Amino acid sequence: MRRDNLTWESEFVLLGLSSDRQTQAGLFVLFGAAYLLTLLGNGLIILLIGLDTRLHLPMYFFLGNLSVVDICYTSSGVPQMLVHFLLEKKTISFIRCGTQLFFSLALGGTEFLLLAAMAYDRYVAVCDPLRYVAVMSPRCCAGLAAVSWLVGLANSVVETVVTMRLPTCGHRVLNHVACETLAFVRLACVDVTLNQVVILASSVVVLLVPCCLVSLSYAYIVAAILQIHSMGGRRKAFGTCASHLTVVSMSYGMALVTYMQPRSTASAEQDKVVVLFYAVVTPMLNPLIYSLRNKEMKAALGRVLMSSSESKLQCATLS
Repeated sequence: MRRDNLTWESEFVLLGLSSDRQTQAGLFVLFGAAYLLTLLGNGLIILLIGLDTRLHLPMYFFLGNLSVVDICYTSSGVPQMLVHFLLEKKTISFIRCGTQLFFSLALGGTEFLLLAAMAYDRYVAVCDPLRYVAVMSPRCCAGLAAVSWLVGLANSVVETVVTMRLPTCGHRVLNHVACETLAFVRLACVDVTLNQVVILASSVVVLLVPCCLVSLSYAYIVAAILQIHSMGGRRKAFGTCASHLTVVSMSYGMALVTYMQPRSTASAEQDKVVVLFYAVVTPMLNPLIYSLRNKEMKAALGRVLMSSSESKLQCATLS
């Protein structure tokens, strides 16, 4: 195709999930409630980790980072989706679309890498407990978190630039709930081989490699747990990893099935489900999984509530 025939749209239309007004109203209530739960749950985890010094440990340092990522990730797309449920014309400008794509890719990649860092933390805790404090030093934790954020951002810059440069030649309707890479690739009117290579490379860097590291860590963890003779000791060792393993299985499972499969078998509807899963379901469930299965988080919540009650009582007494 000749270069002068290529056009870039300044505005796009998102088809969303449904065109039925009643269905959209129901989805608004459902996703709105999920978004509020996400903000409250992850915000509470960040607050507890910040207020309770007993949670100033490597595991909770990474969990705090994960909660920040979840809040930012769900906020990058869900508020706009909620607004679109109430509007007849679901449009988004080119700049806003590129910005949304950048943040969703950056935060999604960072989350996968943070989960790998958390798996390494659990590996050291179970397999080398005597050196845990020395190995998982504040400097090491900060370095692992910084690498996760920087790699996620760098990957997003490359993929966003390559995606948003695609001309659509007058096509401006995105069959999606948000600005997403695969939806743009389907809309493009030029050869997308470069984009497919970038998507595959991105999947390897922020998905496949971290997944392999997590699998390797848990292989060593399982081997170490099996060497524990007492059943109580095994349960205690596995309990330290159960929450993280649950989140890892949720996060990596669907992503691997979606982004590592041949492009010819991918569908727009499947992409919508994946985006909704990572933007709505996972950020909402993560704090529930970590808080419900974690005695230290429950104890920290109790201490914070008790401290708050005592402070209010003292203020009432003084007044």
